[in-house]
Amino acid sequence: MRAALFYAPGDVRLESYPDPHPGPGEVTVKIERALTCGTDLKTYRRGHPTIIQFTPTPFGHEFAGEIVAVGTGVDAGLWPVGTRVVAANSAPCHRCHFCRIGRESLCENLEYLNGAYAEYITVPARIVDANLYAIPDDVPATTAALTEPLACAVHGIDASEIRVGDTVVVNGAGPIGLMFVRLATMRGARVICCDLGAGRLAVARELGAVETVLVTPGLDQVAAVKFLTPEGRGADVAIEAVGLPEVWEMTVQMVRKGGTVNLFGGARSDTSCSIDTGWLHYGELTIKGVYHHTPAYVETAFRLLCDGSVPAAPFLSGERPLDGVIEALEAMGRQEGIKYAIVP
Repeated sequence: MRAALFYAPGDVRLESYPDPHPGPGEVTVKIERALTCGTDLKTYRRGHPTIIQFTPTPFGHEFAGEIVAVGTGVDAGLWPVGTRVVAANSAPCHRCHFCRIGRESLCENLEYLNGAYAEYITVPARIVDANLYAIPDDVPATTAALTEPLACAVHGIDASEIRVGDTVVVNGAGPIGLMFVRLATMRGARVICCDLGAGRLAVARELGAVETVLVTPGLDQVAAVKFLTPEGRGADVAIEAVGLPEVWEMTVQMVRKGGTVNLFGGARSDTSCSIDTGWLHYGELTIKGVYHHTPAYVETAFRLLCDGSVPAAPFLSGERPLDGVIEALEAMGRQEGIKYAIVP
């Protein structure tokens, strides 16, 4: 088959790769659509400490397709050949300390699945058991393929503890930021969204943001956001969906006393940020880091997409062939569009 193989940061090649075959408990899927993702863009640019275990390796992790083969032990009645499916990109072990205390996103033995930028992919048995879903006939593959990133955003929203009537600021109108906008709006919040791109902010308004802030050189972004909050006191909840330490710092400054800050965007592992200890202590702030998803959040995300509660169209900016995956990722990096569907 043809597959995009990651060799090193900035070095991804479209090459022939051995056809995958399912082992015990596994299913092989012919990929109908794969989606570009901010994590894949970061991986392409700088590698990844957990996703990339060896090189060269297939990469990409958001996809939907059709089962073409099943391994021994797979329930053929549940997963017959020809079933359209979507899978998450990981599954927890359910045995380690963090799984036992209900923190499955921190599982010490997460099994990851990569290789969506290809013609076929084999889904490991653990993911088949925990995070594989049959797609309804009336749901397009591109819609179903949004399940994994939306599951991450569902996790983030749940951790943010948003209440009806809260003012919520979302920094970043990329795919995850826009999902936060939609989910926070569904919770009854008044949402402010900040981004560098006017086009992305237009999508944020489409998804429910009542105020947007276009970030321009010299703008005092913290002051601009606070001006839009009740009595200028700051947001009840502030969410960072960019992954830059300087934006982390601004996000902390945007909340009111007693507010909650969700630092969701993953920054480089060798970076740090500064927080005013007085503001943290005397302001009684709650600051959280939130990562990844769990099977429960995957199921919730899948249902929200299937019933239309979270519309897919605003997140999809066009289609590209398999040999156009790098161009699509670079377009995302230039803030041209939100996500692109790769058609193997």
